[in-house]
Amino acid sequence: MLGGIVLALVMIIGTGAVIFMVVTSEGNVTATDLEVGECLAEIPQGDNVTRLQTVGCDQPHAGEVFALLTVPGGDFPGTEAIDTYAEKCAPELAVYAPTSTTDDGVQLYVLYPSAETWEDGDRAVTCIATLDPPRTGSLKG
Repeated sequence: MLGGIVLALVMIIGTGAVIFMVVTSEGNVTATDLEVGECLAEIPQGDNVTRLQTVGCDQPHAGEVFALLTVPGGDFPGTEAIDTYAEKCAPELAVYAPTSTTDDGVQLYVLYPSAETWEDGDRAVTCIATLDPPRTGSLKG
C-alpha cells in the first residue's frame, strides 16, 4: 500500500515537472534574452515590450533576430541617441541576409532600452527583421 502511494506521488510530481518544462520551454522569453538567429512567432505591439514568443525558424514565424548591438554604458543617453544608434540595424541586415534588403516583405523592427530598463543594465538594441507574410526557414543564407 505504501509503495502504491509513493508511486502515485512520483507520477504526480513527474507529470507536474513535464508540464512545467513544456510551459516554460514554449519560447516565451524576456526581450533582453533574445539571441541572434531566433525567430519570433509574432511581432509585438506597443512601446513597452518585455516578453516575446520564440519559435523554431522551421515553423511559420513573423520575425527573426539578426543583430544585437550594445550601446556603450554610462548614463542613459536619451531616446534620440538610442534611435540614432538603432540606425546601425539596416547595415547589419545586409550582412546577415544580403538578399533580404531587396525583399519587400522584410522590414525592420527594433527593440531598444528605455530609461527604466537602462537602470537595470539593459544596453541592447535588438534588430529584428519582420516577415510579412510569415515564413518558414531562416533569412540567413
